[in-house]
Amino acid sequence: MENKGGTPCGYGLVLLFLFLHPSNGDMSYSVPEEMKRGSVIGNIAKDLGLKAGQLSARKARIDPEDHDVHHCGLDLNTGDLIVQERIDREGLCGKKASCVLKEQLVLENPLELHQVNIRVLDVNDNSPLFNENSLKLEIQESAVKGARFRLGEAHDADIGENAVQSYTLQENDHFKLNVNSKPGGRKSFEMVLDKELDREDKNEMTLLLTAYDGGSPQRSGTVLIHLTVLDANDNEPVFSQAVYKASLPENSPIDTLVIKVSASDADEGLNSEITFDIDHVSVGNDDVFTLHPQTGEVRVAGVVDYEKVKSYEMQISAKDGLGLVSYSTLIIDLSDVNDNPPIINLKSMSNSVAENVPPGTEVGIINVQDRDSEENGQVRCSIHQNVPFKLLASIPNYYSLVTTGQLDRELVSDYNITISATDEGSPPLSSSKTLQLSVADVNDNAPIFEEDSYIVHVSENNQAGSTLCSVRAHDPDWRQNGSVVYSLLASEVNGVPVSSYVSVNGDTGVLHAVMSFDYEHLRTFQVGVVARDNGSPPLSSNVSVRVLVSDVNDNAPQILYPAPEGNSFMTELVPKAAQGGSVVSKVIAVDADSGQNAWLSYRIVKATEAGLFTIGLHTGEIRTQRDILETDMMKQNLVVAVKDNGEPPRSATCSMFLLLSDNLAEVPELKDISYEEKNSKLTSYLIIALASVSTFFVTFIMIVVGVRVCRRKKPRLMFDGAVAIPGGYLPPNYADVDGAMGTLRSAYNYDAYLTTGSRTSDFKFVSSYNDNTLPAEQTLKKSPSDFADELHDSFDPFEKPVIVQSMSISFIHFCCL
Repeated sequence: MENKGGTPCGYGLVLLFLFLHPSNGDMSYSVPEEMKRGSVIGNIAKDLGLKAGQLSARKARIDPEDHDVHHCGLDLNTGDLIVQERIDREGLCGKKASCVLKEQLVLENPLELHQVNIRVLDVNDNSPLFNENSLKLEIQESAVKGARFRLGEAHDADIGENAVQSYTLQENDHFKLNVNSKPGGRKSFEMVLDKELDREDKNEMTLLLTAYDGGSPQRSGTVLIHLTVLDANDNEPVFSQAVYKASLPENSPIDTLVIKVSASDADEGLNSEITFDIDHVSVGNDDVFTLHPQTGEVRVAGVVDYEKVKSYEMQISAKDGLGLVSYSTLIIDLSDVNDNPPIINLKSMSNSVAENVPPGTEVGIINVQDRDSEENGQVRCSIHQNVPFKLLASIPNYYSLVTTGQLDRELVSDYNITISATDEGSPPLSSSKTLQLSVADVNDNAPIFEEDSYIVHVSENNQAGSTLCSVRAHDPDWRQNGSVVYSLLASEVNGVPVSSYVSVNGDTGVLHAVMSFDYEHLRTFQVGVVARDNGSPPLSSNVSVRVLVSDVNDNAPQILYPAPEGNSFMTELVPKAAQGGSVVSKVIAVDADSGQNAWLSYRIVKATEAGLFTIGLHTGEIRTQRDILETDMMKQNLVVAVKDNGEPPRSATCSMFLLLSDNLAEVPELKDISYEEKNSKLTSYLIIALASVSTFFVTFIMIVVGVRVCRRKKPRLMFDGAVAIPGGYLPPNYADVDGAMGTLRSAYNYDAYLTTGSRTSDFKFVSSYNDNTLPAEQTLKKSPSDFADELHDSFDPFEKPVIVQSMSISFIHFCCL
């Protein structure tokens, strides 16, 4: 016998491809079986009128239609359809006359499907085989000449001319071979007795039977026939049917009864005892069924799967006790059962999709297959989730996964899309597959600040570089699209770039003070901060930051009147007729701070006569507490302390000199009331000046008395006039017409008697005047010239006489908040 596994040397004679032009999208090719891997079947690109490069661009591929093995492949560079796996016609189609391998050509962009039918041609790659290596035959010696004896046929897996075509029998004296043709091209043989047997002459013999196929090169198979000559058994078993047919559902359990065959033998005794056997089953299916040798029951012994084998055909034999055999055919057809759930294959899928793609964008291609038949293989696909995707049926068993609405990565960044496939069987079977799809970010969101605006409170005198606040913006986009960088919006504060005041950390959004702030010069300003992402193009948003500088008690009260020590020498005259409660003077002080830091309080810390004078706690007005007595000292020295309400509080002191006298004649030498000053050389000059004018003192007294007489027409305690405070004494930002800031309480008028010619220190006799106060732009009717003209001619220009000057000033009231 020849070995089946050999490769025929005559393949080159049959490597002729039959190309059929595609019709209605289908293409057909013919190819011999057992071609080498990589052999070219045909050129699909040429047949479809496509360029080779288009196959790669459209992701062309070959998919099997009804099996799992990829027998064919596609060369995307040349467009050739090539053999990818071994093509065995016998394994694919068995004894079928026509063997067609169905493949599908899938093209994308746009999606197309072409049916590719590959007709597999038979090649003589199988030798005829007998079921057994040797046959035992027992023949009654009573057999007459011309008796026919049928033996088991040889079988060839090939078909047509490549199947068994002839038999030959070794030459002998008793038998000759008679070959017959059966329907379907099968060949059977009979041994015909040509010469009677004589058991006594020869009871055993061995004959070689050879079967030949019609292929090229020709193949053959042999079997040895061991012949035993017996006594006469002249009747062979007869089956009740020449052909038995049965139907069996697939997946039937083992030991299921399929059919029962029967046969009879006209002989008696041992010659009529019949045993059954399965003589031949198609290749690979010999263990699926069993035949009981006595009862003839055919039962299931293995797995019966309609999707693998739809029908079984086998030859069964009935042999009597002496070896006569008859044959019958058993055909078992399987019926389909819905035992295969649909299979979902992902043919093409994008890893991610941009969130700004329009509805209807295709993101994947799904193929659904069901190995069952008819309704059991009809499949419906659907998506039951609430996701912005749907399936569109395009070509049979193919679906496109497309978007149905606008995607938003900031709401949903990943989708798990579950696709369900259900067949039409009863009961229906279903399967599902989950696809993962990521939404790619697009820079479609500008940064958003956590607050609409920011208000920052910072104390003055802060350190440069100190942190003011932190602004924070959130961008829901991803990676660089959501990365935020902060910067200052270009603007100016008091004509200076805002960057001179504050800076912002570009990464953290923390605002720092570039300089130390001074509440007295800058109380509030506004900064614009820009948050910009790193997308392309970048998006940005702004926020306003208002910086409020709060006051710190860093300024001590400043005394405006009386003038600070070292700047002037001032004394006020208090008439002895002053009654208790009369205003005799006023301490005027201001504080550059605000709020409670500028709330001033006045207190007499030292007095010549305790209990004689009192000072208003918040007004600074010095009043007599009682009537002036003759026993009171003429020279009164008051030390007044002014303190603010800050924490810690700051204070200042001043000295107030009062003369208890009704006229200047009672005033002692001026040197006795001078107060000490550091580095005051003018004190000596003043004494000399007073001594030089003593000659004119009487005249001065007369003028003063005359003035007092004129003033008696008005009910006043002091001389008509006002203290003139040099403009240099009044610091900026102390007066506020609305009374909101500053510390000056009200407007006051004072009469002042000043010396002239002194640069560093003047001796001043000041009397208060608290009648109706005047506006700042007005003065009392009496002017200094009224007195200066009368005395001008009497003074020596080289001396320093006392000149009476009447000045008027209105101090603007400052409220302490």
